[in-house]
Amino acid sequence: MDKDLVIGIDSSTTATKAIAWDRAGRLVAEGRSTIALSNPQPLFYEQDARDWWRSACAALGELGAKIDMGRVAALAIANQRETVVALDGEGEPLAPAMTWLDERGREDVGLLCKKLGRDRLLQITGKTPDPTPCVYGLHWMMRKQPKLYAQVAKFVEVHGYLVWRLTGLYRTSWASADPMGVYDLEAKAYSEPILDALRLSPKQFAVAVAPGSVLGEVTGEAAEATGLEAGTLVVAGGGDGQAGGLGTGTLVPGRAYLNLGTASVSGVYGKAYATDPAFRTLTSLSGEGYIFELCVRTGTFLVDWFVKGLFAADPGKEPDIYKRMEAAAAAVPVGSGGLLLQPYWGGVMTPYWDQDARGLIIGLSGEHGRGHLYRAMMEGIALDQAMGTANIARVTGQQITELMTIGGGSKSDLWCSIIADATGKPVRRLATAEATALGAGIAAAKGAGWFATAAEAAAAMVGKVESSIEPDAERHATYQELRAIFERLYPATREAQAALAAFKHRQAEANDDEANNDEGGAA
Repeated sequence: MDKDLVIGIDSSTTATKAIAWDRAGRLVAEGRSTIALSNPQPLFYEQDARDWWRSACAALGELGAKIDMGRVAALAIANQRETVVALDGEGEPLAPAMTWLDERGREDVGLLCKKLGRDRLLQITGKTPDPTPCVYGLHWMMRKQPKLYAQVAKFVEVHGYLVWRLTGLYRTSWASADPMGVYDLEAKAYSEPILDALRLSPKQFAVAVAPGSVLGEVTGEAAEATGLEAGTLVVAGGGDGQAGGLGTGTLVPGRAYLNLGTASVSGVYGKAYATDPAFRTLTSLSGEGYIFELCVRTGTFLVDWFVKGLFAADPGKEPDIYKRMEAAAAAVPVGSGGLLLQPYWGGVMTPYWDQDARGLIIGLSGEHGRGHLYRAMMEGIALDQAMGTANIARVTGQQITELMTIGGGSKSDLWCSIIADATGKPVRRLATAEATALGAGIAAAKGAGWFATAAEAAAAMVGKVESSIEPDAERHATYQELRAIFERLYPATREAQAALAAFKHRQAEANDDEANNDEGGAA
């Protein structure tokens, strides 16, 4: 039988998608399955790593009901990044996995910076220290759970765990090991200084190789669990952000991807290694060069927060609520009637790196309604994107000329238009909405030998532009004026936000003490 398909597995925070692609990058069939996420206490966001495997098996099983798995030449994985699980010698989880949303290591950011230096950590890992990379959660475990920590045989990210379940081998991709924050990006090796500070060795991590490399073959046991054919090639994929970049063809000069998902993440490709607080540096899924990435922790998350949280609307009872809100926002002129929003609901990463930063809405008056607030939300994220795009060009010399947008927010014509006007760049939408799984599929196609390089595979498999929204020169000029004001917001309020965060922390401690005293009195 002709092996004319590859599978791209997108193992995200909430679900697994298993999608079969042909040589032209056409979506042939797909399967999906959800993944549970728990928040057992403040700052803790956890998953059962075994659920990653159960979900992958279910998604592959659904896909296998639609295609003959004997046609599959290879598969590769795109994974949620900065998520790690501690395993014992038998590969069983010793504790729930810490996900990228987890912030229990907030204090450990400062502690590790004292050991190694903030600038040194940035230079080694490509990432300004903040709680997101796994390294700070590992440092927390070393301090807070020393007995458990001493039992750990392997610390494995999502990609490495799924590869182990598929092949029986602890192997992973540069592009999945890299976001953990324990990896030396230039050396393409686990960092000795960082591992020394964690009292760990490289043997406690999956062996990392270039994306597009064959990692192993599907075992008989895994074949029975997934429906895959035993012997199917398993190829190194990478983090979902970089996979989305490859799936949008972001190897072309001037092209950047913009994923308007739960968070708003964008990136541009560069061959030379560079670091700066203005962006995060990650390994490209092409196996060559790097991705310079911007990240706002609020994307469609903020859309849902406005609709469900602030406006108390129930989409189940009002299925057209999002359309109505967008129509109200479209009726409001540029600048939302003098309303400006800073979209840092969950802290800020690029370029300020302040975990205590929070959202701001400035300029409120009695003339403003829901349409003004909804548009200000879209404009705030667009202005942050415009600021970040300009910063990348300033630091790296990479001039961005177009934005390839993916994710749920990309379906909004208004939001895409606002982003085009704010950045001054055309916003283009591809025919496929599954760019992350396609990026994994492209890596699999390279590993299967269909193409000599990932760049050749991307050129053949990335679909054509379905629609394009060009910036309006007059509106762009207005947004440039508004951006100058936006860029003053955080610096002007930094001290006040820090003081407010300290106040909130003291109040929480006081309330905890009061609750503990009440419990003691009742006893």
